[in-house]
Amino acid sequence: MCGIIGIVSRPSQRPVPEPQEILVHLDHAVAAESLTEAAAAVRRCDDLLKGVPGVRALIGRYELGVGIIARLDQLDARVAETEGRIESDESLDPDAQEGIATELIDLRDAMWAVRFDRLRTAREVELLVGRDSTIAAVAGYLAVQQSLSALDRLEVRGRDSAGLHLFVWGHGLSPSDPVVRRMLAERNTDPLFQNGSVRVAGQCLGFVYKAAAEIGELGDNTRALRTAVASDALLRLALSQPNARLTVLGHTRWASVGIISEANCHPLNSEELEQAGGAPYMIAVLNGDVDNHADIKVRHGLHIAGPITTDAKVIPAVMARHAAAGVADLGEAFRRTVAEFDGSVAIGAAAADQPDHLYLALRGSGQALYVGLGDDCFVVASEPYGVVEECEQYLRLDGETMLDAVNPASQGQVVVVDARQAGTI
Repeated sequence: MCGIIGIVSRPSQRPVPEPQEILVHLDHAVAAESLTEAAAAVRRCDDLLKGVPGVRALIGRYELGVGIIARLDQLDARVAETEGRIESDESLDPDAQEGIATELIDLRDAMWAVRFDRLRTAREVELLVGRDSTIAAVAGYLAVQQSLSALDRLEVRGRDSAGLHLFVWGHGLSPSDPVVRRMLAERNTDPLFQNGSVRVAGQCLGFVYKAAAEIGELGDNTRALRTAVASDALLRLALSQPNARLTVLGHTRWASVGIISEANCHPLNSEELEQAGGAPYMIAVLNGDVDNHADIKVRHGLHIAGPITTDAKVIPAVMARHAAAGVADLGEAFRRTVAEFDGSVAIGAAAADQPDHLYLALRGSGQALYVGLGDDCFVVASEPYGVVEECEQYLRLDGETMLDAVNPASQGQVVVVDARQAGTI
């Protein structure tokens, strides 16, 4: 009962919509003769406000937000009037009542998306990024906001801890720069990879934010993660560069193997004690249990810090071992890794060598993974309600079918999600 969230995206080629272009659809909705026409017009507005172009259209434009809300309020009044008519008009037969009710649901859903998804997302991104920011910063903090919003929903699957990992590349920062070196000090030495840790891996900076508490309320963890992200000056500096890109992998946990602690909070990285320099750098998250994780530690001779007792640690460590042993294709290194596992699992992984990819695996009937097709992005989540805010379409991985009927290790699927194809099947 854990939750996985991942976001990979590509730079948007869609122009930023102009205010009148947005409002005209809501004006059409207000004037529409039928509820169906009104819902379709609101959905066209919703589509314009999605993704980086939509957020950029809304940030800093208070009047546009007011205009959107005013028109949605008019539609709310129409919905209320129609509901009253359904209840009071005795001439409507049951089929007619059901038809109108269905149209009302469609219109309400579209209005909800604009009011509580698009406007809220832009507001939260603006709080993270500020008004004067690069397109890259908007895109990066949008992915963070999308992840935090999904984690809020996924916390019903477990909330004793939560974590968010960001691979940032294209940032143009040098670890030898005195300012950067000072910002990295004491953040790149924690062997337990706890909250606020940073790793320099090739051209990537890897940031991790974690929260862990045995007793807590829904929303506590994501509030802590949001605060940590918002106050991170090094992340802000990295995302301020015009060519910066970002991939997110996050998790909310219900501990089944390993105590509740930041050291056991996912995502975990591939680092081992006494590890030779230059080893490939990976991170991973896990839903379910790797039943044979103790055997795998012995088989590969993994040197894991004592306080890290979660079974998820074997995923990035073994994947890195396969890559270091000469498996050049990271997708194949990932497949070989998950093929060793016993148990019902959903897994997400990422690597600094290919930060614009996510590696996903699903095995067994006890877990699930979905890949949503968003606006120039893929949204990965372990429940549909983790993807629906951004994606009208999604694919469900198959964890039960066996490629080879006599080979249990062939059960399930491995999927590589590539940001260059973001939002497309």
